[in-house]
Amino acid sequence: MPNTLTKQDLDAYVRIDRVCCKPWLRIIGLISGLSVTGCRSRYVSKPVSGLAWVTTSAGKVICLYVGQEMEIGHCRASEQLLLFASAGEVSVSCSGGSWQSLDMPTQVCSGDEFDLRFSENSRLVVLKPALELFPDALRAGVLRQFPAMSPPIKKYLESMRFYFDNAHARALTRELLGQLARFQAGGPVAVVPKMQPLDRRLRRAIEKIEQNPGWEFNLEELARYAGASERNLYYLMKNNTGMTPYRFYQRQRLIRVRRRLVDCQASEAHISRYAADEGFSHLGRFAALYREHFGELPSQTVRRRQHLYEAEAEAGELSCEMLV
Repeated sequence: MPNTLTKQDLDAYVRIDRVCCKPWLRIIGLISGLSVTGCRSRYVSKPVSGLAWVTTSAGKVICLYVGQEMEIGHCRASEQLLLFASAGEVSVSCSGGSWQSLDMPTQVCSGDEFDLRFSENSRLVVLKPALELFPDALRAGVLRQFPAMSPPIKKYLESMRFYFDNAHARALTRELLGQLARFQAGGPVAVVPKMQPLDRRLRRAIEKIEQNPGWEFNLEELARYAGASERNLYYLMKNNTGMTPYRFYQRQRLIRVRRRLVDCQASEAHISRYAADEGFSHLGRFAALYREHFGELPSQTVRRRQHLYEAEAEAGELSCEMLV
C-alpha cells in the first residue's frame, strides 16, 4: 500500500514549482546527482510539478513532486541515495528487472542504473548523505530496503510541516541524516512513537488556515469553527505543533508567497505585490520574516530559480515521449 500524508512534504522548502518535464529532470540531476537520459510522460508539454530540498552539513533531503503519471528511464546515481515514496505509488526497476515498490526506504548505490515509475500525484523523498555510508560489500547492484528507517522518515516529514524557523528545520534534517548514519554503522534506530492523529478540533483549525487563503486571522472565529475555547485551541496548537495559532497562520501566508515566487509558469516574480496580497504591508518586516523562516531573502529565492533555469539550458539533450 502506498504511504500517504495529508500535506505536501517539505512544502515550505519548495525551490521550483510547476516546471515542465525536461527542465525538471535536469534540475533533479543538478540537485541530487541522479542523471537521467529520458522519460515517458502522460502530458509531455504540461508542467510535471516541482522540487523541494533542505541542505545541511550532514547532507540533503530532497522531495520530488510528480503531478502526472510518468516513467523516468536510465537513471544513474553518482552518489549513494536512499529513496522513499511518501505519497502515491512509486516503483523502481534495476537493470531491467521486475518493478519494486518504494514504500520502504531503498538503497541506491553510486553507479547503480535503474528506472522509476510514478503514479499521478506521487512524491519521492531522496536522502542524500554527505558522507559515504554503505560498505563496499553491499554494492552488488541489488536494491536493498531498510524498513527500520521508515518511521524516522515519516516522523521527520510530519515534523517539517510544523517547524518553527529555518534553524529548527535544518536541525531536524541533520538529526534524520544522523540517524541514517548511525543505522548504517550498525547502531540502532531511535524508537519513534507511533504517530497519533491530530485532535479533531486542532485539525479543523489547521485546515481552515491552510485552505482559506483570503481569511484574515481571528482567534475567536477560529476557535468557534474548531469547536474549542480560545484558550484550549491556543494550547492545543502550541503543545502539538510548537506554534501558536497566529504563528501557523503567518507561516501559511509566507509559504503562499514562496510558491508564487518559484512558479515557473509565471513570467516574472513580483515580490512586493505577492507580499501585499498576503497582507504583509511592510516589505522590510516581510523580508525579515521570510529569511527567518526559509533561510534566505525573497530575492534570493527568485535568483535561485533563475540560476537553475540557466544551468538547465546548458545541459545536453534529453528525450521526453508520450506515455500511452
